[in-house]
Amino acid sequence: MDTGMSLVALGLSHKTASLSTRERASLNAEDLPGALSRLDTRIGNGVILSTCNRTELYFVAHPDMANHSDALGLFLGVTGARQERIQEHTYYYRGEAAVRHLHRVACGMDSMIFGEVEILRQVRSAMNASFEAGLLTAVLDRLFHAALRAGRRIHAETFLGRHDRSVASAAVTLARGILGDISESRVLVLGAGDAGSMTIRTMLREGASDIRIANRTYGRAANLAGHTGTVAVPLRRVPEVLCEVDLVVCASASPLLSKEALLSVVPMRCPGPIVLVDIGVPRNIDPSVRDVPGIHLFDMDDLMTMCPATPEDRTQDLANADAIFEEEVGRFLSWWRSSHAVPTIRALEDTVEEARRREVAKTLRRLPSFDDQQREALDALTKALVKKVLHQPITRLKLHGDDKEYIAIGRELFGLETNGARAHESGRRNGRTRPKAAAPLSSAGVMT
Repeated sequence: MDTGMSLVALGLSHKTASLSTRERASLNAEDLPGALSRLDTRIGNGVILSTCNRTELYFVAHPDMANHSDALGLFLGVTGARQERIQEHTYYYRGEAAVRHLHRVACGMDSMIFGEVEILRQVRSAMNASFEAGLLTAVLDRLFHAALRAGRRIHAETFLGRHDRSVASAAVTLARGILGDISESRVLVLGAGDAGSMTIRTMLREGASDIRIANRTYGRAANLAGHTGTVAVPLRRVPEVLCEVDLVVCASASPLLSKEALLSVVPMRCPGPIVLVDIGVPRNIDPSVRDVPGIHLFDMDDLMTMCPATPEDRTQDLANADAIFEEEVGRFLSWWRSSHAVPTIRALEDTVEEARRREVAKTLRRLPSFDDQQREALDALTKALVKKVLHQPITRLKLHGDDKEYIAIGRELFGLETNGARAHESGRRNGRTRPKAAAPLSSAGVMT
């Protein structure tokens, strides 16, 4: 009986969909628990990764339920997006292709800004949210840890870790190209989360000294201001502050600036344009304000056109990053493929161990004069002999774990019952203890 399961990844990103399309499938922190609950009801496992530039779903399922159509239906049900608006913009990966895709994502190799630093935190947060919801299987746990390890290595061992590569840094670069010296600019940052914090710290490195922070929760803005030496302002004072600043960076999880609010501000401003950079998804600023004189609005799609995909002058460093990527992908695939043989190996070990115990007991009945020390010595001797004899067959089974015919011949050769290849865990975790990276893999870990 084939107990194999398939690993699937389906989603959309800046490479396949415009910002307006990505918004329809985007999930913020408030949306995620409900989406995970729907995922639990529909399939019982999976990880949802939703960032400013992508929304992706990773899950394991029986091959009959892992086709493109079913995966798309699951994605739509979880995100609430409408099929006719996003279907043509999604991508679908299965098996090794899904493994490679997640590794590329975690390494920043699939990002709008090549090698960005935020993605590692975002991937880790997605994995943790799945774990807390009880949806992280052993194979997903192992996969996400492997991808995170690859990302950490690439940032630590190549040029990517020595450069500020983030959406926030790209936003600041864009603003500098329009306003000139950022140190002379008055700045308002809307949002006190991770993106807002990174934006502020990037601004400070650029020499900006007049930075104000506003957030839906004033306490978070005040806390961030205290740590960065900037000024927190209540949300109700934002219209007043807009009359005074040159640059606004929106990094919030919800819309904050309407067209009406901005139209009321423009006549009150001193001469000079106001630059608005919206790095939120969904967008924080009404896109129709692009038509308003005196306002220069840029969003994530604008950043994408202004940022090169890769730094072409770092050929050797890119080669090093690729080598790390391939090494870590290969390590995971080797572990995963060998997992096909786990049920057979367990059945073989159980069968041989049962025979060993039976023969030892029979021998000891014929040797009633043996004392406890001699009995223990006989038990240890037979265990060591069994281990030595099984070493080669088990090694071969692991090496050929993805060859179903080879495994079937092995089962027949050793006289193992077909139904002995049971799954060794349920395929989902109860959320109480994190699965260890080296835990035995269940049937949910078998790749097709």
